[in-house]
Amino acid sequence: MAYSSRSSRCAALLAGGVAVLGLLTACGNDDAHSGPQKVSGTAGPATETAKDPAPSSPSAGAATPGGSKSASAPAPATSPGAATGTGTGTGTGPKTSAGGRCHTSELRASVGRNNPGAGQENFPVVLTNKSARTCTLHGYPGAAFVNASGGQVGPDPKRSSGSPVTVTLKPGQSAWAGLTFSNPEVSGANTAAPAALLVTPPDERDQLRVAWTAGPVPVSGNSSSAFLSVFSPGTGA
Repeated sequence: MAYSSRSSRCAALLAGGVAVLGLLTACGNDDAHSGPQKVSGTAGPATETAKDPAPSSPSAGAATPGGSKSASAPAPATSPGAATGTGTGTGTGPKTSAGGRCHTSELRASVGRNNPGAGQENFPVVLTNKSARTCTLHGYPGAAFVNASGGQVGPDPKRSSGSPVTVTLKPGQSAWAGLTFSNPEVSGANTAAPAALLVTPPDERDQLRVAWTAGPVPVSGNSSSAFLSVFSPGTGA
C-alpha cells in the first residue's frame, strides 16, 4: 500500500508539471505574436511636407508673353557717345542738302568795280557757280597778290570781323566777299603793282587766278594791310 500511494503522488506531481509547462508555452506564444517586430534597415529622420510650395527664385532671362522666362545672353556694353565713323575736311559750316560745298573746279573768280570811300579802296571778289549742280560757300575766301612770275606781293590779307553765313549757289549764281585796303596815296604806304590776285574758295586748296588791273596796292609801311570780309549772296555791285 505504501508503494501505491508513493506512485500516486509522483504521477500527480508529473501531471502538475506538465500542466504548468503547457501554460508557460502558451503565454510565450502570445507574447511573441503581440510584441513589436524588428525590421531590417536604417531609420531616417522624419520629414514634413509643406502645404504650400515655396516661391521659386527669379532666374536670369527676359520675360516672354505667357509668363514663361527664356534665358538670354547679356547685351554687350557700349560706351556712350561712342563713335560709329570719322569725317574729312575742315569746313566752317554744316553740310546742306544742296549738294555740299562748292569746289574750286566748279567756280569762276572775278574782281568787281572799285567803290572807294573815306580813303579806302573797296573791291568785290566774286565767285560764280559754273557747274551744273547747286553748291554752297561758307566763310571767308583766301587771297594773295602775285607778280608776273607768281611770287607773292605784300602780306596775306587779314579777315575783317563778321558772322559767316552759308550762301547757296545754284548754277550761274554768285557770292562776293569784300577786299579793302587803304589808298596808298593817303596812307603813304609802300606799293607794288601786282599782276594777279589768287583767290582760294572756303575749305579748298586749289586757287583761281584773276588778272589785277586796278593799279598799285600797299605792300609795306603804314596802313599796308588788306582785309577780306565773309561771303554774301550776289556780286557786290
